[in-house]
Amino acid sequence: MTAFNTVRFCVKPGREQDFLDAHMTIGATWPGLTHANIIKTGDHTYCIIAEWPDMEACIKARPNMIATLDSFRDALDDLGNGLGVTDPAAGPVVSALK
Repeated sequence: MTAFNTVRFCVKPGREQDFLDAHMTIGATWPGLTHANIIKTGDHTYCIIAEWPDMEACIKARPNMIATLDSFRDALDDLGNGLGVTDPAAGPVVSALK
């Protein structure tokens, strides 16, 4: 069953391009990735939403996702409330609405 993961970020001012550039190769470096979008949710906030064939593929790619994160971690601000620099979530699709 198809799965998605999403991660919310707050990028330091002036580092937005570093953040975007770090994701340019994920199609080749995140094995199993079906599709991904980065959306701008505010002045310096972004969210990546990635689609996977199933949760197993998503879980298997986590080391690669963390390696990507490590390449730009210094460009991120802490999200507060004990979250650190990312707010991730993942799971299988339970209802496809359209």
